[in-house]
Amino acid sequence: MRTYNSDPLELLFKKYYFNLEKIEKLVTGVKYTAILLNNGNIGVCANLGYKINTEINDYSNLNLQDFSHRIVLNAYLNALLNYSNKFNGNGDIFEIINFRKYNNIVMIGLFKPIVKKFQENNIPISVFDYRKSDPLLASNSKQKKLLRKADSVILTSTSIFNMTFINIINKTNNDCDIFMLGPSSIMAQDLLQSKNIKMIFGATFKKFDNRVLEVIKNDGGTRKFLKFGKKRILQMVK
Repeated sequence: MRTYNSDPLELLFKKYYFNLEKIEKLVTGVKYTAILLNNGNIGVCANLGYKINTEINDYSNLNLQDFSHRIVLNAYLNALLNYSNKFNGNGDIFEIINFRKYNNIVMIGLFKPIVKKFQENNIPISVFDYRKSDPLLASNSKQKKLLRKADSVILTSTSIFNMTFINIINKTNNDCDIFMLGPSSIMAQDLLQSKNIKMIFGATFKKFDNRVLEVIKNDGGTRKFLKFGKKRILQMVK
């Protein structure tokens, strides 16, 4: 399989554009940014410590080298595209995927509730997250070696905006199954064309659900706003 070298966010931007006139509201908090479109669609993206300007007109000329601009674009595409698919089901990744069939599982981005399920079921998993310090995490010096051996990878969808996506997927062997995970997921068939990406686990919300925006504006995280949404699953249309 060929090596993947193109920035996926740039490819999506060129295909679907970024239309300020479609944006009704842009809100941000410590943990997330959310965009409400005129049609009621809501999209979110984790901030990972970056500061986001809520003045919409400041994004009239997007700079894809600026992480704050990438976060806003990610949230926009999340809102624009996540409602337009026929999904392959709903549910938690651990309930959908039989991880017992894999021998070398790697998680990029710490999802504690998912790790807990692996532990409860005695399924080994190596977890990496360069932003966090936690006893659950493996040393980052081991990441390259373990990615090459991995037959399954759970990859945080924030890797799209923070420019780590290409580097990570290219380290995996051609027989690895990669599952993208998180509310920041852009649920686009285009991303399933990338090396080894098998399924995308994301979320959608009721149109015009102001509760989601208020939680994010008040610095709430995934657990607080995801209860208002539905977990979605997207895989390749055959």
